[in-house]
Amino acid sequence: MLQQLAAGRSNKEIAAELDVSPNTVKTHVARLFEKLGSSRRTEAINRARELGIVP
Repeated sequence: MLQQLAAGRSNKEIAAELDVSPNTVKTHVARLFEKLGSSRRTEAINRARELGIVP
């Protein structure tokens, strides 16, 4: 999920690729924000890169 965000994909695109509902993606993204201490996609991606989770 995080790699998909880093690639710039929308929730709808991620949902289609993973064959889940957009609401499921929205929930997972919200949990990622919580775990990474961010409130925006760009903040989450930057934090994940700082931690070495995504390239």
